Amino acid sequence: MGPGQFGIDIPTCENFARAIKAAQETGAEICLVIGGGNIFRGVAGAAKGMERAQADSMGMLATVMNALAMQSVLESLGVPTRVQSAIRMEAICEPYIRRRAQRHMEKGRVVIFAAGIGNPFFTTDTGAALRAIEMNCDALLKGTQVDGVYTADPKLDSSATRYDEVGYQELLAKDLRVMDSSAVSLMRDNNIPIVVFSLKEEGSLLKVLHGKGTSTTITNNGASAS
Repeated sequence: MGPGQFGIDIPTCENFARAIKAAQETGAEICLVIGGGNIFRGVAGAAKGMERAQADSMGMLATVMNALAMQSVLESLGVPTRVQSAIRMEAICEPYIRRRAQRHMEKGRVVIFAAGIGNPFFTTDTGAALRAIEMNCDALLKGTQVDGVYTADPKLDSSATRYDEVGYQELLAKDLRVMDSSAVSLMRDNNIPIVVFSLKEEGSLLKVLHGKGTSTTITNNGASAS
């Protein structure tokens, strides 16, 4: 969305694409899950009176539009990319097939997973967690607007402090809401760390891959706030 109120901002997509390309050039195998809130949010639609399943279906279609936009920008930079959708629409992208997605990644292609998990009532967070498990990922990196997990919303509470590390259980117990509880539980049960970092920070993705920069790591270990 970039600086706009809605829609797709191509310069913002290009910034993300350059970061992804730089990360891929380190030898990392990368897959992406992209939300659709810049176009339509199912929960918001349901809150305004739409039937929730219908609203969520519209939200899933919005993620396909974003995935195709990101594919176009990545390939303009020379990054081979495939889009796989949990909702079948072969005219514009591949259906989600786990083994095929793994093969694409082995060949150096960035795979973008669209349409969540193909079912209403599940968030993009849960879709990302599920795909991270299915792709045997070493970590799930969540790029967001803040540089980690805080003890409270830093926009509302100036005394909030950032965790360097926090345990899955504490995250759930304190309802810190960096990801929905279903996604966190999936990561906990499969012992895959979540790294929360800011997309706004220049070079943040590459820094995270090298264990540097500002972020919060969510694991089965204890917590430490800074």
